[in-house]
Amino acid sequence: MLRLSGLSLLFAAALCASSARAADLFVDHVNGYTLDGKGKLQRFEAMLVEKGKVVATGSHAALAPRAGDAQVLDGKGRTLMPGLIDAHGHVMGLGQALRQIDLTPAKSLDAALAIIKAHANAHPESAWLLGRGWNQEIWKLGRFPTAKELDGAVADHPAWLERVDGHAGWANTAALKLSGIDSNTPDPAGGRIERDAQGQPTGVLVDAAMALMTSKVPAPDAQESARMLDAALAEMARVGLVGVDDAGVSADTVALYKRYADAGRLTARIYAMIGGTGADFDHLAKDGPIKGYGGDFLDVRAVKLFADGALGSRGAALLAPYSDDPHNKGLLFETPAQMQAKIAKAIGKGYQVGVHAIGDAANREVLDAYAAVFKQEGGKELRNRIEHAQVVDPGDIPRFVQLGLIASMQPTHATSDMNMAEDRIGKARMRGAYAWRTFLKQGTRIAGGSDFPVESPNPFYGLYSAVTRQDHEGKPPGGWYPQQDMSLPEALRAFTLDAAYASHAETTRGTLEPGKWADFILIDRDIFKDRPARIWSTVVLETWVGGQRVYAKP
Repeated sequence: MLRLSGLSLLFAAALCASSARAADLFVDHVNGYTLDGKGKLQRFEAMLVEKGKVVATGSHAALAPRAGDAQVLDGKGRTLMPGLIDAHGHVMGLGQALRQIDLTPAKSLDAALAIIKAHANAHPESAWLLGRGWNQEIWKLGRFPTAKELDGAVADHPAWLERVDGHAGWANTAALKLSGIDSNTPDPAGGRIERDAQGQPTGVLVDAAMALMTSKVPAPDAQESARMLDAALAEMARVGLVGVDDAGVSADTVALYKRYADAGRLTARIYAMIGGTGADFDHLAKDGPIKGYGGDFLDVRAVKLFADGALGSRGAALLAPYSDDPHNKGLLFETPAQMQAKIAKAIGKGYQVGVHAIGDAANREVLDAYAAVFKQEGGKELRNRIEHAQVVDPGDIPRFVQLGLIASMQPTHATSDMNMAEDRIGKARMRGAYAWRTFLKQGTRIAGGSDFPVESPNPFYGLYSAVTRQDHEGKPPGGWYPQQDMSLPEALRAFTLDAAYASHAETTRGTLEPGKWADFILIDRDIFKDRPARIWSTVVLETWVGGQRVYAKP
């Protein structure tokens, strides 16, 4: 017999004692889970929804008499839980990736070249061949791929393929020529052109150097942008995502989101973070932050900044040299003064700030910048964030509490990086790397995400990685640095309540408490009773946003 929590019974009793309220959706016969406002796991078997919001959760006996002529969703005993929120993704990047070459399945250079050649042969009309997802670490090359190798798959069209982390790109010779990149092209600030012994570009551009290529790639037109958004929204609904913090958007993208919100076409709640504090920010910030637009489907009240690159491409900024590259400390994108000025500008306009920082030097620079801005300008109450917080000097971790910062972290980064992270930074620095338990123990909120399309948007991959710290084959046995793992309720909180908190939405989203949006999913198993090894293979059967079904598994 299902045991209902005291909180659920209290909700039901309060509902019965109140004056009659209409309900337009009665969710019944479910194995329901949610968190309460303090993150404690609660159980229920029925739920009433009115105008898209939860009225009550509780037992069938308590709620059925209140259902009236509401639409009935018979859960047939299936597991229901809050819809999941990705606190750091890239919506248009996901849509673009779904419509371009996907190199993530490639386990070798030859396999990648075969995928590229097949795509080129199937799309001879394409002016450019674009894609993403390669990872030279998986290929065991011990180096980056080259333009000459890419020419073997496609030589007559320019080709540009971004690395899995989005912090390096691989071009063929035609693309290098079209972009004017040669031995005389200097490395831009915050970027690097990979070169051979003679100083000739080899075909890979790292971080800021990527702009030398992307500035030449034709931007998608309005129709293609809409197709990309449609593809991303469909994929998010399929994997059970009801919300995303979109980390770095343009003014044009905000305009597209507003058009979709106006037309009722957004099927996930988007918390948009403006990319930088330049012209787009100036344009969007003229009227101040946007909150709850389009029936609470769109917020534009944050700014995304960058402090460094990624660990895989050795662009993450480190305090000491890379253990596997003793002459390289990575790249800081901004001077301390520039970082402080950008944070101050955004905070001065009332915007939350989230700064990408992966290396320990980048994290320290950002922590110092926040401390200086808070002292001079205030803004601590805006729930500012560090995005990734991937490798942090252990002495700097307590500063997250002192500065009131949210750690926006991606569990699948750990399980994707475990094949090279220790090589990059050595065992000693691993004490502050992917250190979820250390952050949680000191009271820091972790907002869980994936950084899609860098990683899969499937949040069950993130829950699995957070709990097991293993790949999908169960390796390594016992988990990778398992002392930093999360419990399943903690991981769920990171992808629900604390992700909502990170976007100032914990009073309306993240749990299935009365008064909050009825954003929920039905799944094919009880992840709280099943073996942790099976979490990643969970299948979403239905996704509901605001009491409306936006996905049903065929």
